[in-house]
Amino acid sequence: MVELPAALRGEAVKYAQFMQKNSFTNEELLAFSHATLLEDAPPEFAARLPTPPMLMLDRILDIQRDGPRGRIVAERDVRLDDWFFQCHFLGDPVQPGCLGVDGVWQLLGFFCAWAGGLGAGRALGCGEVEFSGQIRPRDRCVRYEVTVRRYTEIEKAGASMVIGDATVLVDDSPIYNIQRARVGTFQGIRYPDYPAPSPNSTGGRSER
Repeated sequence: MVELPAALRGEAVKYAQFMQKNSFTNEELLAFSHATLLEDAPPEFAARLPTPPMLMLDRILDIQRDGPRGRIVAERDVRLDDWFFQCHFLGDPVQPGCLGVDGVWQLLGFFCAWAGGLGAGRALGCGEVEFSGQIRPRDRCVRYEVTVRRYTEIEKAGASMVIGDATVLVDDSPIYNIQRARVGTFQGIRYPDYPAPSPNSTGGRSER
């Protein structure tokens, strides 16, 4: 008998177990997006993945850390009726390249949380981005291969930051090259009482 993943059985994962896992199913990523995956997360833990349709990942096949460095391999299945094909563009459907970059940011933010970073995640930028191909409705699978160049925890600020390079492939053909993508986690920035007005209900420039 095949055992269902803990997220499907309604069971949360211990924080220590989460940090030791090296792969995550679609159900586990969805549970992480809804903040139901971790049973005993620290009070300062506020990281989330986007929920669908902005979640650009279906599974993490491998996530590894070796000191400040690491690696992530993940996939997303292309769906004929993906929301962006309905509007980008009429008569010429193609996945926006920015969503591939966002998928890399999502993975790097997840890496921060998995590696022990506390607070909520925010994209901080990237260096060079080169598109040499496209994702179309009849493609099958998008694959992310991310090399973590540096992960740092900034204890005084209660923050963490990760820098990584990535190749995005569709059906094993490399189409995007992304250099020096950066994501951080920061405490005290969440806006959990949306849409009520509160200290974090407006944005603007952040102090770093």
